[in-house]
Amino acid sequence: MQIVDFEPRHAAAWKNLNEAWITQLFKLEPKDIEVLDHPQAKILDPGGCIFMAERDGEAIGCAALIALPDGGFEVAKMTVSEAARGTGLGRRLMQACIDRARARGAPRLYLETNSSLAPALGLYEAMGFVHLPPRETPYARADVWMELVL
Repeated sequence: MQIVDFEPRHAAAWKNLNEAWITQLFKLEPKDIEVLDHPQAKILDPGGCIFMAERDGEAIGCAALIALPDGGFEVAKMTVSEAARGTGLGRRLMQACIDRARARGAPRLYLETNSSLAPALGLYEAMGFVHLPPRETPYARADVWMELVL
């Protein structure tokens, strides 16, 4: 397995990987559609990045860093295909996010998630993220807010 930076060839996999997990547990929301349909304009051009995890040339996971006004990044759209779960790939993707953010001098990573996603919450807590009070969000499903000070 390798983690690489997003290229235009990853666009369909980026969208499919995220639509799969979101629609399995929740429903696609307008903000989801915006970033899944336009990763270049909504994530990359404003200073973010997307990581794609590949195995034998097949995309099996992804994670994005969306630039925040304070110089930090929001970790978003992180997922691993069902076939690759339990391999440690989620941890590797999160470490790639942390490493890139630190390399860019970001003060923090921020994320929004749902309390029903126990494995994800466990990973975030194990990686040092701490819970924040509730805040406004464009996501109806978000009921957990977390931050990692870098």
